[in-house]
Amino acid sequence: MSQLRPRYNKEEYARLGDQAYKNYVCPHIDSGDDGKFVAIDIETGDYEIDAEELAASDALVARNPEAQVWLVRVGSDYTRRFGSRA
Repeated sequence: MSQLRPRYNKEEYARLGDQAYKNYVCPHIDSGDDGKFVAIDIETGDYEIDAEELAASDALVARNPEAQVWLVRVGSDYTRRFGSRA
């Protein structure tokens, strides 16, 4: 199986990912989704939500193997945090 490569530079990828989250996902988010991961195809707007980031990503790629996946954590500016918290 060949590895899918990004079709956009980092800045464009991030812009499209943030735009897709705002336009396609946010209208469907509820309080029970806080802290869950959202895997979004930045080209189609398709997405999967799961408590596990890999499960969300795998479910999206299972539906669309060509998906350009952007990962977001609901209610957070960060998907992962490293180090201590203040």
